[in-house]
Parts: sequence; structure tokens; C-alpha cells
Amino acid sequence: MTDINQIAAALDGKDYKQAAQLIKQLQKESPENPWVQYYIARYYELTNNLEKAQTTYKQILRDITNPKIVSQTRQAIQRIESAQQNLRQQAIQTAKNDPSNLEPGLLILEPVSPEKKPAAIQNISRIFKIDAYTTRMQIQSRGWRLYKTGPIAELRIYGQELLKAGIPVFWATLSDIQKIQIFRVQHFQSLSSPAVVCKDQLDRLGAIEFNWSEVTQRVEGLLPMFIEVMDYSPNRRTDQFRHREIRQDYAQICDLHIPSRNCILRICDQSYEFQQGVDFTKASAELPTLPNQKNKTSRVKNSQQIPQSTTRINWNNLLEIFDRQLDVTVWSEFTPFAETVLDYTNMLSKIESHIEVERKSETPWDSAFQLYSGLALLRNPENRE
Repeated sequence: MTDINQIAAALDGKDYKQAAQLIKQLQKESPENPWVQYYIARYYELTNNLEKAQTTYKQILRDITNPKIVSQTRQAIQRIESAQQNLRQQAIQTAKNDPSNLEPGLLILEPVSPEKKPAAIQNISRIFKIDAYTTRMQIQSRGWRLYKTGPIAELRIYGQELLKAGIPVFWATLSDIQKIQIFRVQHFQSLSSPAVVCKDQLDRLGAIEFNWSEVTQRVEGLLPMFIEVMDYSPNRRTDQFRHREIRQDYAQICDLHIPSRNCILRICDQSYEFQQGVDFTKASAELPTLPNQKNKTSRVKNSQQIPQSTTRINWNNLLEIFDRQLDVTVWSEFTPFAETVLDYTNMLSKIESHIEVERKSETPWDSAFQLYSGLALLRNPENRE
């Protein structure tokens, strides 16, 4: 009959082969023995299979009530978490020896489905050593969250650990975002063989020809337009007023991503020259529709149900053409992402927006869109390492 003390002695003496054999024997002889599961976990821990050890220890806390086993299991979980933290810090320090790993970066947390949320809360709290309540408030069911900034070496290691735990994240450097070429489209010259007149990042006017097949995704967003108003001061004295900005309207923006050229064609309803080039009213009726786009609801028909400005009608016609010509991913959850990033004013100030919208004063919303669209391009599997 296998003795528990024999297993403990084999593990203490680092005779892991003998310990494994004894554990198997005990499983056959006494499968209901609560110590079996504990020593399986202990074996994983001592042979540096920390993930399996942690999973098994946590299973013990759910299944076993023996006070001695529960106490030793909790101590073991604390040991493993400390070991994982030490390994993580060592890996970060080693990675930082390479100067390129010190570049500023961002760690982005993607949406977590409701059924996966409890496990995600537990794992994020464990990895970052924060309480479950704070983690719960940070997890989003839609849109991305800027979760952490810092040296890319550190973020990459955290990101890899989060991915192993089943939490959807990705990371990027600010320099990679700044390397993306942005071309501000003034108007389309042609749609059948797509060509646009555009301005580059040095404000030079030129033309770009491309194929619809080169466009791998679109990014759409609404940028708030503000006006300044006079308002009573907070202390309600009638002889004192204050200036206050309020949201008046939105600028619509759409980016076409061409990762093979590491570039974005940026189109904004505030700066697009609808009187030049392609007439979208005619073009929308003449262009063929892709087979898998036939059942899509027309933006144009919907927009004509309510009074619209000429610009809005032209914009909807333009998006209708994109719907029909491009069977690609559309990223359209810019607003919830922006709400997680607007307070990072120092970082956003380093990101040139490349957006032509008349404003009396700068707003972080423009740089936030540039960041969102740049991250979407870098996240694209066709443009990642």
C-alpha cells in the first residue's frame, strides 16, 4: 500500500520520477484519497509546471474541505503567484537590456464576453495584483480599453501572460503608430479603377491609385464639434460669466486601411470636396454590388427618410459605395475607446491627428481617433509580426 509519507519524501528528495510513480499507484489504490490531488499539484509545482499546478490547487479549494489540505493549498497558491511575479520581473529586466524594448507602448484590452468575465477578473487581478472590484470596473463588454502604458518590453510580457490566461489583448508602440502614412483624401477621381486626390503628411497635393482588394478594413468614427458659450459662473453672481465649451455637432470620418503600403486613406465629411471628382449620387446607382452585400440595408434609403443636408446625403452615398465594394471588417467603436484614453493628455499630445476639421482650439478627440485607427491597422493580422 502506497504511503503518503513516501510521496512527500520523494518530492522533498527531488526524486520526481519516483514521486510520479508513487502518485499513480496511490491513484489506483485510493482514488478518493483527498491527498492524491494535492500531491499531483505539488508535483507540478516542484517540476516548474506552474500553470498546471495553480489550476490543480484551485480545483482542490473547490472540491476538498480537509482543513489541513486547504491550508497547505492556499500557501502553495501564494508561493506560485510570488514565483510567477518574480519570473515576470526578471523577464522584464532582461528584455529592457535591449534599447528598442524601452520604446513607449500601449496595452489594449479587448471586449470580454459575459460568460468569460469572472475568469478574466480573477486572472487580471492576479497578474496585476489589484482588487477584483477595480478589475471589474475596467473590463468592457464592447470596445477597446487602453489598459496600461509603459516600456513595450514590459507590456509585451504582461500581454503574453494575459493571452495565455485567455484574455484578449494586444500591444503596440507609439513609434509604429507614427510610422503609418496618412493621406487625407480630397476627392475620388475614379471608382471603377480607384484613384483619389489627397494630401500627404507634408500637406503636398497628389494622387494615389489603388485596388479595392488592397483595402483590408475600414475605421469609422464621430468626432465631436464644440462651440464656446457664455455661462453664469458657479457662484451664480449675475455680474460674472465664464466661457464653456458645449458639443454642437459631429464630424464624420472614415479610414480605408491599406496595410501592404502601411498607409491609411482618411476621408472626413468636413474636408471632402463633394463638388469635385466622382458624383456619388450617380455612382451609387451605377456600381455593381458584391454578391455577399446584396442583402445589406441601404444607408441612402434610410437617410432619405428624414431631412438631410447635401453633405450628409453625399456622405451616406459614399459609405454606401464602400459597403458595396468592400467586404472587410469595419471598426466602429471609437467612442467607447476614446473615453478610456482622453485623460492621457501627455501621450495624445505626441500623436499628430492628420484630421482636417476647423476648430478654435485643439481637442484630444482628434488624436484619439488617430490612435484608434493606427491600432486597428497594427492589430490587423496581415500587418503584424
